[in-house]
Amino acid sequence: MIPSSFFERDPVTSARELIGTTLVHKSSAGIIIETEAYAEHGDEACHLFTRPSARTFAETHSPGTAYVYLNYGVHWLANVLCKDSETGESGFVLLRALEPISGLSVMKRRRKQADLRALCSGPGKLGQALGIGKTHHGNSFCKEDYFCFREDKNTTFDIVADRRIGISSAKELKWRFLAYDHPGVSVPFGKAK
Repeated sequence: MIPSSFFERDPVTSARELIGTTLVHKSSAGIIIETEAYAEHGDEACHLFTRPSARTFAETHSPGTAYVYLNYGVHWLANVLCKDSETGESGFVLLRALEPISGLSVMKRRRKQADLRALCSGPGKLGQALGIGKTHHGNSFCKEDYFCFREDKNTTFDIVADRRIGISSAKELKWRFLAYDHPGVSVPFGKAK
């Protein structure tokens, strides 16, 4: 299990280094192939920049805690809290896409989707496939082996940085990290608008 100390640094570094690790929720799991970083300062797209409730959350929770929110009233999006131990700055890593590896029948049923590439190819799909929602908000990813990140020493990807997706502010920041040429990412490298 990846310890909370992994998240005691800036969200950009954490987002990049989460690529190739495994996200586990009960019987379902997948290799992380796409993330996005959001920083407290200088990033108008970050909830910490605009939402007092997010700032309170960051102040009262430990690094490695799940920050889960409902996007457009439809999809639960899973993030992990980062707190840089050197600068004190907080941020989030949005979990954007997974390569499903276990619990496939459960994921397919939750998503009503048979195509493995489409099961977790976006943050809303990922949350739905793994059954992550409101009840997970505030839970640590670093305490229980049924809700955690695991190091995967056998998985290596060429990791590339690209523009983030679905935001109107700070679009120029290349803080979306993805496994290059992986068919399961939400938007292929170089195609973000």
